[in-house]
Amino acid sequence: MASPVLVIGSFVQDLTFFVERFPVAGETLVGRFVTGPGGKGSNQAVAAARAGVKTAFIGAVGQDSFGDQAEKFLTQEGIDRHFLRIPHAATGTAGITVNADGQNQIVVALGANEKFCASDIDPVLLAGAKILVLQFEIHPQTVRDLLQLAQASGKITILNPAPMNAAMDFSMLDLVDIFIPNETEFVTVMQRHPAILEKGFTEDQLAVLTTCELHARCRKLGIKTVIVTLGKRGCFISQAENSEMIPVCKGIVAIDTTGAGDAFVGGFAAGLILFEGEIGRAARYANIVAGLSVTKMGTAPAMPTKAEIDAFSNW
Repeated sequence: MASPVLVIGSFVQDLTFFVERFPVAGETLVGRFVTGPGGKGSNQAVAAARAGVKTAFIGAVGQDSFGDQAEKFLTQEGIDRHFLRIPHAATGTAGITVNADGQNQIVVALGANEKFCASDIDPVLLAGAKILVLQFEIHPQTVRDLLQLAQASGKITILNPAPMNAAMDFSMLDLVDIFIPNETEFVTVMQRHPAILEKGFTEDQLAVLTTCELHARCRKLGIKTVIVTLGKRGCFISQAENSEMIPVCKGIVAIDTTGAGDAFVGGFAAGLILFEGEIGRAARYANIVAGLSVTKMGTAPAMPTKAEIDAFSNW
């Protein structure tokens, strides 16, 4: 049976350091180290699959032990995974520092993730999907080409513009059905989009916008559905006909916020299938997936199962 959710994107091996506080320039701190599977694409695929929807993943890794671990991990997750093995390129890695408040700082070396093109992907793998999920830890041209292919074949396209690419071609947004930036990414889009160029717009200003003002800015993008994830404030949905602010789930104690955005995107894609395209219900489901993910350490391994989501008292 074909997978209704297809995620194409990055696999990254996370190298995570836990410290009481972030070091300052020139300072060395002693912390605790763990390693595990990550990468925005892989994380989102795991979130969708654990949330109860058959999911496929396409990505690229090097011919190295981290690539072997990627294959093994996604197979264990029950994901229909297809990895391109790129010669002379390393599997992507991320150096992550997490402080005592659960906040994180991340540096990513993308490696093999930047080395594949849309033409490297078997069209048969695209054919059975209903939803295509993309991010920016792969080459921007590959993202654009895949959006074009998906739109031409009538699939729902979801773009999470993370990490925000300085060379982003904003015309690709015309190919996006659902756009899911976080606060920083939304501000950057407002500042750089050639039809907007609100260069003085800041995250502090975003934080005090009324829902009507935020909705008006979202509508400037010309995208059918824009969902801005707002951290502790929840998420905001903007569609042509209406808008809605959805608060975070109550009773959540954050241990590690790394991967929460990926949890939301994957949970939302799963929710679209589970709730037959209902944007609001899918976003509420995604809020729960993201909320539960921050109660555990790590990225992909922290994604909640459907049983955990269904048992959550706020659902």
